[in-house]
Amino acid sequence: MTMLLDGRAPMMTLKPVFSDEADFRLLNDFQRDFPLVTRPFARIATDLGVTEAGVLSRLNGLREGGTVSRVGPVFSPRRIGASTLAALKAPPDHLDDIAAAVSAHPEINHNYAREHAWNLWFVVAAPDAVALARVLREIRRETGCPVIALPLRVEYHIDLGFDLAGKGRTTSQVSYGPVEPEVLTDTEVAVMQVLQAGLPLVSRPFASVGNSAGVSESIVLATVRDWIARGIVKRFGVIVRHHELGYRANAMCVWDVPDDQVDALGERLAAADGVNLCYRRARAEAWPFNLYCMIHGHDQAAVREQLATIVAQCGLGRFPAEVLFSTRRFKQCGARYAADRVRND
Repeated sequence: MTMLLDGRAPMMTLKPVFSDEADFRLLNDFQRDFPLVTRPFARIATDLGVTEAGVLSRLNGLREGGTVSRVGPVFSPRRIGASTLAALKAPPDHLDDIAAAVSAHPEINHNYAREHAWNLWFVVAAPDAVALARVLREIRRETGCPVIALPLRVEYHIDLGFDLAGKGRTTSQVSYGPVEPEVLTDTEVAVMQVLQAGLPLVSRPFASVGNSAGVSESIVLATVRDWIARGIVKRFGVIVRHHELGYRANAMCVWDVPDDQVDALGERLAAADGVNLCYRRARAEAWPFNLYCMIHGHDQAAVREQLATIVAQCGLGRFPAEVLFSTRRFKQCGARYAADRVRND
């Protein structure tokens, strides 16, 4: 199913999303610092003053309604496997069919239409660079469209949660230079194969993951804690969807900045209010831009107003730029850095 994200829908507030304060806190407070214990939902229930069954029921409802994508890890790009942002030029009258062909690849975790000649943008995550290149070749062959790949070079501020209270945010540590992907053990791969789709919403979810992965509950918990300590997992918790929370306008803003200035400007941009993600990517022959940020708002007007303030504050007005608003969401899920396990149960 696709979803319109064109900013033309009536502005909505966040109030309809939350049935009560417990719903709000469940979505806002547990995007990070999720309890890594045998019964995490019981621990959350104690914090919220509700029952464990109530927490599970709320999360199931929020997931079914689309507000929650999953509960689980956000893996750090470049620390495991291989990934890239990519784009293609699809004939507008064939966009749906081409988007469906792209989304059919399990390695695709985000797939959006955007307002530009390069009108389909997607993220590919694979176990290694060879598998990544294979997926891109297949997409070129299947669609017959030009495709560009824009791998991450520097992450200035990347996915540590979406503050719903407007009280601030957690910034990620800037990571410069090439990063050698971690080599995972067989046990780690087995846990990742199960966990990358998200925790099952049951009383003892880590035991359930362990049962599917063929390891103990304690090994699953120790593995996740170790991944967080090593920076393989950037955060573990509730993953929300912006659109369902009322942020219907989603703009990818890009600039062509000289290489000797991009890091200083990137750090400044990352610190600006309203910037949700900020990173440097490789250029492509047909795409000269190297500095990116994401801005979400209730409508396009709000995003453009926020962007104008950011551009003035950061001194970005002198550089070539593009603003690409999302118009449709074709796919959004967690990255699959490990092939899904074949289940026989």
